[in-house]
Amino acid sequence: MLQFSIIRFLTILIICCSMSTLLAQRQMEWLDRGFVGLKTSSHSAFLSWRLLASDDPDLRFIIYRKTPDSGKELLTTQTLVQGTNYIDSSLIANRDIEYQLYSIKGGKEVLEDTFLIKSGQEIKNYFEIPLKLPTGYTAGDASVGDLDGDGQYELIVHQVGKGHDNSHLGLTDEPIFQAYRLDGTLLWEINLGMNIREGAHYTQFMVYDLDGDGKAEFVCKTADGTKDGIGNVLGNKDADYRDKDPKSITFGKIVQGPEYLTVFNGLTGEAISTVDYVPGRGTANSWGDQKANRADRYLAAIAYLDGKKPSLIMCRGYYDRTALVAWDFDGKKLNKRWVFDTEDADHPYSGQGFHNLAVADVDQDGRDEIIYGSMTVDDDGKGLYSSGLGHGDALHVSDLDPDRAGLEIFAIHEHKGSSKGAGVSLRDARNGDLLFSESIDEDVTRGVAASIDPNHRGAYMWWLVRDSVYNMQGIPVAPRPKFVNFLIWWDGDLSRELLDDNKIEKYNEGVIFQAEGATSINGTKRTPNLSADIFGDWREELILRSADNKSLRIYMSSIPTSFRFTTLMHDPVYRLGIAWQNVAYNQPPHTGFYLGPGMKLVPKQALKLVKYRE
Repeated sequence: MLQFSIIRFLTILIICCSMSTLLAQRQMEWLDRGFVGLKTSSHSAFLSWRLLASDDPDLRFIIYRKTPDSGKELLTTQTLVQGTNYIDSSLIANRDIEYQLYSIKGGKEVLEDTFLIKSGQEIKNYFEIPLKLPTGYTAGDASVGDLDGDGQYELIVHQVGKGHDNSHLGLTDEPIFQAYRLDGTLLWEINLGMNIREGAHYTQFMVYDLDGDGKAEFVCKTADGTKDGIGNVLGNKDADYRDKDPKSITFGKIVQGPEYLTVFNGLTGEAISTVDYVPGRGTANSWGDQKANRADRYLAAIAYLDGKKPSLIMCRGYYDRTALVAWDFDGKKLNKRWVFDTEDADHPYSGQGFHNLAVADVDQDGRDEIIYGSMTVDDDGKGLYSSGLGHGDALHVSDLDPDRAGLEIFAIHEHKGSSKGAGVSLRDARNGDLLFSESIDEDVTRGVAASIDPNHRGAYMWWLVRDSVYNMQGIPVAPRPKFVNFLIWWDGDLSRELLDDNKIEKYNEGVIFQAEGATSINGTKRTPNLSADIFGDWREELILRSADNKSLRIYMSSIPTSFRFTTLMHDPVYRLGIAWQNVAYNQPPHTGFYLGPGMKLVPKQALKLVKYRE
C-alpha cells in the first residue's frame, strides 16, 4: 500500500496550483497522442503514448487489439492509470494487428489513436526514415515541428556537405535543408546558396509555430541566391560574394553583400517574409578580428518575451561584441521587437557568450530570459546581469538543486593563453550569484550537470580535467563517469542516462544500449542528430543517421515505466530546448522543473494549446 502511494505521488503530474497558473497562458502546439508500437519479440510488442498538458493527470486508458480474422478484443483487463505504456505479451504471429488506444472520459470510451503492426514486421527498436540526400551530403543537425497542423511532428534536417569552421579558410558547399514526414515523405528542400557558408557557426535554424496558427514555420539567415522550397530565388541569383583569393586572410568567407533573415512556410518551404539581418557585419574588426571569425558567429532561440506568444531571437557574436535581436512574426512579416547590442568589446556584457545558449523564466515573472552563456538578457531586451566569467563551450540550465529555490546554471569555461578564471561554475539563474566554482585557470572543454544517480536526490556535476562527480554543494562524492557529453531519459526510473556517440550508459552500470548500424554527427563532439520526446511516453527518442548515410533512425526505449508525466514537449523550458538544441555546439535539453529521484509534484503549466483549423 505504501509503495502504491509513493508511485501515485510521483506519477501525478500537474495537479497542484502554482504561480504559473496565475500568469498569462503560453501559446503552445497541440499534439495528438503520439501512439506508437515496437515489435520486441516474435510474441510481444511495446506500446507507448503521450499524456498532454490539457489532460486530467488521472486520465484512464484502455487498449483494444484488432486483427482481420479475430476482430476486436479488449487487451487491457484493467484501466491503465500508471505510466503511458503497455506490453502486449500475447502478440499474434503472422497477423496485421491494429492497436486502438481509448481514454475513459465521463464514463465513456473515447478513441484517441491507432497504430498498426504489420505481419512480418522486423523486430527492431527504431523507426527508419529513408533520405533523399543531395550527392556528397550527409544528414546533420535536425529539429522537429508540426508543419501541417495534424498534431504529429515532422523532421527538418540540415544536410551537410563540405564545411569549414570560422577559424579555417576555404570554400564550402551550399547549406541545404530538407523537411520529412516521419513516414519518409519529402516535403521540401531549401538551398541557402553559395553566399551562406557551411559550418556549425553560420546557419542556426529555428522550427516553431511563430504566428499561432497551429503550424510551425522554418526560419534562418539567408542571402542572395537562396532558393526556397518552391523554387523561388531570393535577391540576385547570380551574385557570388565569396572571397575566392587563396592568398587572402578571409579566403572562402563571405565578407560583403547583403544579409537576410527569412521565414519560410513550414509545409511548403516557400519564403514568406525576408528582412535585413540585424545587426549587419559592418567591418570585421568591429567584432574583434580581421578574419571574419568573430563576425560570423551566430546563435538563435525562441523565447516567450511577453509570456504569451513566442518571439524569434537571432544573435551575432560572443567572443567580443555581442548582439541579440528579438523578432515577432504575425503570419505575413517579421517585426523587430528589440535589439541588445554591446557595440564594442569594453561593454560589461561583451565576451560573455558561449557556443550555445538557453531560455528560461529565471526571475519567475512569467516571461522568458535568454541565458547567453555567462550573462543573461531580460525579456525587455535589457541586460539582467553579467557574471563576468567569460566564454565557454557547454551550458546546462534547470532546477539542478531541488532543495534551493529557482533554477541553476552550470557552465564550463575556456581559458586559453592569458585568459584566467573559473573553469566551471554553478550560478543562481535569477541573479547570477556564484554558488560554486572549480578548475581555476584551467581550459575546460566539456562538462555536464544532471540527476544521474538513482539513489541520490539532486544533480551531479562533472567535467573533463577532474575525475570526480560533485554534488550541488560542490563536494566530490564519487568517480566521474566516462561519458562527458550528452544526456537522455531512456530507462524506467527517474534518473537520466548518459549519451555519447551511439551508446547510452547508466551511471555506475556501464553501457545499457548501443545503436548498432547508426552513428553520431558533429565529429569529435559525437552528438545525435536530435534527441527529444517526439512521441510515446515522456522518455526521449534518439535520432541518429544510419552508418550507410541512407536514412535517419528514430530509436525508442521499450523499457516499461510506471511513472506518468505530461509529454516533456509541453514543458516550456524543455520545448524551447529542443528548438535550440541544434545551435552551434549542441547541448541536451533540460526541463524547467526537477525531474529525478525524490522529486515533488510538478506545478501545472498555464498553456494554451493551439490546434490548426482549416
